[in-house]
Amino acid sequence: MRHWWRLVMALTVAWFACLAPVAAGQQPAAKTPALALLDAADAAQWQTWTQGSGWQVIAPAGPQGTATIDARTQALAAAVQDAIRDSGVDAAHVYLVGRGAAAGAVFYAASRLPGVFAAAAALGGSPQQAVDTGIVFTANFTNTPILWAGAGDGDQALAAKLKAAGLNLEWRSASGLTFAGVTQWLAGHAHEQFPAEIDCETNSVAFAGCYWIRMTKFDPGERNDVLPVTALKGGSGARLDLGEFAYKADDAGPGVLVTALPSRYDGPLKAGDRILELDGKAIENARQYEQTMRDVTERKDAVVLVARGAERKRVETRVVVPASSTLVTARVQAKYMAAENEIRVVTRTVTELRVTIPAHWVPVTLYWNGLPLEEIGSAGCLALTMHSELLHSEKCP
Repeated sequence: MRHWWRLVMALTVAWFACLAPVAAGQQPAAKTPALALLDAADAAQWQTWTQGSGWQVIAPAGPQGTATIDARTQALAAAVQDAIRDSGVDAAHVYLVGRGAAAGAVFYAASRLPGVFAAAAALGGSPQQAVDTGIVFTANFTNTPILWAGAGDGDQALAAKLKAAGLNLEWRSASGLTFAGVTQWLAGHAHEQFPAEIDCETNSVAFAGCYWIRMTKFDPGERNDVLPVTALKGGSGARLDLGEFAYKADDAGPGVLVTALPSRYDGPLKAGDRILELDGKAIENARQYEQTMRDVTERKDAVVLVARGAERKRVETRVVVPASSTLVTARVQAKYMAAENEIRVVTRTVTELRVTIPAHWVPVTLYWNGLPLEEIGSAGCLALTMHSELLHSEKCP
C-alpha cells in the first residue's frame, strides 16, 4: 500500500510515551487500553509496535485462516470479553483496528458488534468488500466512529460517499499520518455501557446486541416502517465463475493477483496467477476489477487472460450474478429520558428483547412501540415479549 512505510516509520517509543505518560514513581493504571484485531496473524507485529506502551493487543485464539468472517468476528468478541475479565483491559477503551488487506474487515466487524468497541480504525485497504456484503449498517456506527486512513485512488471519494450515506466515518490520507495520530484519535473516544441513546440493526440473532438491549426473536411480519433499513448499498454481487479465490484488494496490479485457493479447488487458477484481462479489456488492479464486477447486473459469457509466470492462458468462463433477495433485518432505537423517567424503545421485526436497566435509571417507565411497562423499580435485566399488542415482562433467566 502506498505511503504505508510512512506509518511504519512513524511508530516510535516516543509517541507511545505521549499516549500513556507515566511519571517517575507513579504506579501504572489498573486498567489498560487495548487494540483488537480480527487478523490474528498480524498480532505479533502489533505487539512489537505497542511494546512498552501500556496498551494491550487482543486477537482471536486458534487458527483463523479457514474461518468465516462471522466466526472470526464472534471469536474476537469472546477474546475481548476474556481480556476485560482476566487481563486488566479497560472496557471503555477497546479499539478495533486493522491494516492493509484486513482493513475492510474492520468495517464489517464494527457493524456486527455495536456496543463492543469505543471506536475503530482501518489503515489502508478499502471498505468496499465489506459494503458489498449488504450488511454494513450505518446505524451501528452511531456510537462507534471509524477512522479510515486511505491511500488508494478514489478512496477519498468513496469515503465521502459512505459518509453522505450516514456512516459515522472520518477519512484521512495515509500520507503523513502517523501512528501517534491514529492512536490519539482512538484514545479520544470512550465506550459507554449505558449511552442514553442507541440505534442498531442486524440480520442475525447471533449479532443482535445493542449496548443495553439485545434483540432475541425476530418476526418479519412485525413491521414498523418508521425505522428504515440502514444497510450501505453494495454492488450487484457479480463474480467470475472460476471457483472461489482470494486476492489482495489493495494490490497495485497489473491485474488481480490470486493469493490463495480452497484446499479442494478444481478450477483453472493457481495461487500466484494474475488475471490480466476480461473480455479483451485490461484489468488495471484489484480495485478496478471490483468496480467492474459491482457494475455487472446480468449473467454473461466471458473470457479472461491469466498470467502464470511467463505463460499467458485464455480461459472461457462466465460472469454470474446472484439472484436478488429482499433483505429482512431487525432494528432497535432506544432512548433514556431522565427528565421524564422514561425509556422509549422502538423496534422493527422484533417480538422479544432483553433490556438491562442500570440502578441510576430507576424508577422508570418503559415504552416499547408505544406499549407501557410501568413501575420498574429495580435495576437488572428484563426479558420482554410482545404478542398481540400486549407487552409481557419477566426477569432474565
